[in-house]
Amino acid sequence: MYLRARPRLRDLLELIVAYGLILSVIWTPMPWQRYLYCLAVLCVVGLTLLRWEKPRALGLAPDQTLYSFWIVAVAIALAAIAVFIGWRIGTLHHLPVFRHLSLKNRVGGYIVWSFLQEFVLQVYMLTRMLRLLPRRWMAIVLAALLFAVAHLPNPVLVGLTLVWAFIACTWFLRYRNLYALGLAHGILGICVAITVPDALHHHMRVGLGYLHYHPRRHLDHRSRAPQMVSTQACVIDDAAILLSDRQARP
Repeated sequence: MYLRARPRLRDLLELIVAYGLILSVIWTPMPWQRYLYCLAVLCVVGLTLLRWEKPRALGLAPDQTLYSFWIVAVAIALAAIAVFIGWRIGTLHHLPVFRHLSLKNRVGGYIVWSFLQEFVLQVYMLTRMLRLLPRRWMAIVLAALLFAVAHLPNPVLVGLTLVWAFIACTWFLRYRNLYALGLAHGILGICVAITVPDALHHHMRVGLGYLHYHPRRHLDHRSRAPQMVSTQACVIDDAAILLSDRQARP
């Protein structure tokens, strides 16, 4: 019955269900957050597979891989500039330390997490909005807005994700290269994590995680934190723990 629904209605229902689950994860406390997170992942992956789309359309088999990797070079350049400025004005700080995780695992985990976020933004949200809206720019703007709204009430991430999502969606439609966008996303996210003071972004958290964040408790009793929420600029160690311990995070 669902698969036979009109294409536009099907796209709309899939967007509403998946985005509703994502917001529920962000604004739900533990332990329910973990269950909703698994449900959201299954929903996004399952509905994507049901489409039977070609890897090229999903950005998983780009035609001009090397050519489009200038996006990564730009991200590296911007990150270098931001790190230099942060060093000069005194806001540069170390990555969060977890003795049982190496720097390689933390950075690698965050890069994978960035790729997954780009998959949700580009493959799941943007492609459906392109079929629902009459103009391409409308789909890009709406996708960027929804991505930014998912980062409330964090003022730093809302602004940054709005700009990034608009640019990333434009580049995705031009190059169809999810790998370049995921890597650039990861580089810029790490840059924000180490150059912007925690007092402003609350350790890159959103939703209840942002509201419940307490610096001392986070540093001294991290395992007891009431809400473990990470998003577009999710801090590196959070992403690595997500992959290693399979904890639920949006």
